[in-house]
Amino acid sequence: MAPTIKVGDTVPEGTFMHVPYSPELNSHAACGVPNKLDIKEWKGKKVVVFSVPGAFTPTCHVKHLPQYVEKYNEFKDKGVDVIAVIAANDTFVMSGWGRFEGLKDKILTLSNPNAEWSGKMGLSVDLSAVAFGTRTVRYAMIIDDLVVKYVEAKPGKGEVTVSGADAVLSKL
Repeated sequence: MAPTIKVGDTVPEGTFMHVPYSPELNSHAACGVPNKLDIKEWKGKKVVVFSVPGAFTPTCHVKHLPQYVEKYNEFKDKGVDVIAVIAANDTFVMSGWGRFEGLKDKILTLSNPNAEWSGKMGLSVDLSAVAFGTRTVRYAMIIDDLVVKYVEAKPGKGEVTVSGADAVLSKL
């Protein structure tokens, strides 16, 4: 899949829902309070965004997110201010996935319902045939002061290549 957004473009406006980490989330009885994150908050920051079709799905859960958790310090050493994972799942599922993975405040888990933001960039896919509805494709972006410095989408089903942590680190 070739995204419609290109290196040098400014990312489209968008708002995500997420549950910010707080110590009470360490309890499985707490759900947290969803907050909005406006893309404008990334102005002046270096941000790595990677997107998965779904939280807790086999490739996303086992092969994609763990790479970023493992290499978190390498991203920070390269000056990355924010690392975020985006999926079409609802806010509470994304928060639960982050809690399950022990992300705390290291990697933001952002809800992109119906792949609205991703779709603005040609990075959504209709997975209605498998009862998933519209989802984000597997992709990664480096955004610096809201300008795209790297964007690539997966070449095949179940693969984590151009959107994986090593591929993105090599472009920083």
